[in-house]
Amino acid sequence: MNGNPTIKLYGADRCHKTNYYKTFLENTKLPYKFLDVEKNKDHAEALRNLYENRKLNFPTITIDDKKLRNPSDKDLTKWINKLSV
Repeated sequence: MNGNPTIKLYGADRCHKTNYYKTFLENTKLPYKFLDVEKNKDHAEALRNLYENRKLNFPTITIDDKKLRNPSDKDLTKWINKLSV
């Protein structure tokens, strides 16, 4: 794969974990999209479609086709590095 992976952060502005991941991703200097699932029903639906139980499990980060639910810093860094090659 060339270039940057497509990174999406599904979450909510009021969620401290979402805000933690926003800061983490900003520090990677990689482009990412923040998708607020409480303010946008299309984003909420996209998140529901990622899970069989159709729950709003946030924060969830997708890196290309890889889905990470509340990843540790170590796991998130590992997948960003692995998929950025």
